[in-house]
Amino acid sequence: MKVLVTGATGYIGKRLIYYLVSLGYKVYGTVRDQNRFTVPESLQANIHIQEADFLNPASLQQLPTDIDIAFYLIHSMSTSYRHFNDLEEKTAQHFTDYIKTTNCRQIIYLGGIANDAELSRHLHSRKHVEEILATSNIPVTVLRAAIIIGSGSASFEIIRDLVEKLPVMIAPKWLQSRCQPIGIRNVMEYLAGVIDKPETYNMVFDIGGAEILTYKQMLAIFAEVRGLKRWIISVPVLSPKLSSYWLYFVTATSFALARSLVDSMKNEVVCRNLGITDIVPLPLMTYQEAVELAFTRIGQNEVASSWKDSFAGSEAPLKVSEFIQVPEEGCFKDRRDFVFTRSPEAVVNNIFRIGGLQGWYYLNSLWRLRGFIDKLFGGVGLRRGRTNYATINAGDALDFWRVLYADKQEKRLLLYAEMKLPGEAWLEFKILKKEEQNHLVQTATFRPKGLLGRLYWYSVLPFHYFIFNGMARNLIHYGE
Repeated sequence: MKVLVTGATGYIGKRLIYYLVSLGYKVYGTVRDQNRFTVPESLQANIHIQEADFLNPASLQQLPTDIDIAFYLIHSMSTSYRHFNDLEEKTAQHFTDYIKTTNCRQIIYLGGIANDAELSRHLHSRKHVEEILATSNIPVTVLRAAIIIGSGSASFEIIRDLVEKLPVMIAPKWLQSRCQPIGIRNVMEYLAGVIDKPETYNMVFDIGGAEILTYKQMLAIFAEVRGLKRWIISVPVLSPKLSSYWLYFVTATSFALARSLVDSMKNEVVCRNLGITDIVPLPLMTYQEAVELAFTRIGQNEVASSWKDSFAGSEAPLKVSEFIQVPEEGCFKDRRDFVFTRSPEAVVNNIFRIGGLQGWYYLNSLWRLRGFIDKLFGGVGLRRGRTNYATINAGDALDFWRVLYADKQEKRLLLYAEMKLPGEAWLEFKILKKEEQNHLVQTATFRPKGLLGRLYWYSVLPFHYFIFNGMARNLIHYGE
């Protein structure tokens, strides 16, 4: 059976692809940039990644038509708070137009629980997508989920940031809203469980976990799991916009995503359409079990996907392949070349562990300050960290950088800056052999935009001397 999974680099899509393959399905994944999904060699016979942008109908012409099942997992709420409704409508319509040309016999859509009479913009948009998909005349199975808890999920990471960073929380009144959080494992089981089941055709089901909690209770249970004492004080005076800024500055989320989440939290997301439990009977995880399992995966360094690595992790549209060639003309460059005598593999391992909890090997306090300044100007900041402490692939988020190219065999790592800048910036690490000597070549490239960009470069130049020299030396000697 051939299954199409849209949004293959997203948090749900990436996990679903691997889960479906483990069940014996042949999967076609769609991505906006093929360079952002690396298929393990052992799975290449069963995973086919194809480039397609559902905002551009012309790019869909090369997609397969002999598919049996299609998962629609595209959303745009983190791209633009003002325009995500229009973007979601367009992508859903273009998908519907495409799917009509195929042999598909079932569309499976993961949306959000939308049972209240008055819905947030986000939940209303999700519901509108359901209506568009139904116009395809292909049976649609809609699964509406509450908050999804799993290692790397946006909800999990936001709660983690709040609990682990704030001993005392002055929180908005929406913390008293009720929801029914569901573990990512149960989400995967439900998505796969409805495949090719006629009793789910043209039906809408709510999916949730084993219990109903308030957001305040979720924070308290999370703190208990982490062995932390936290005080949470709810106040009625924080407007949605102030609440969004509160989430944005304390957590790793973008402002657009924070605003969408805050607006949705006024709605109660509790399951009412419960028919799925009879069709796909599952042992449902409690919220605490989902949190504990997430930390087990993090401890084992087995986080399969993260919302930060998807385009949701940045407000900047980025096609990796367009930035791999670092420009030469009109650029400022800071190039450091250090000869070293230790094993090149040891230095490569240090390079590929850069960022996240490891830090930047020199003056981490200044890197954190730069991340804080970036947040003040509406950027992503350093809080995104990295998904895996030792492994990185093209397309991954790495603090306020995006990985463009990562090849240990080639001994090269190339990063592109997603911080707020008056220009574009690249940071490249390469290990070269010259005249029987090993060289670490570290190059920072900046392409300024106008006078402001040039002033910015010269203002940070004094810091480069200390930071980049120190970073390169420590990359060579760390772990000796």
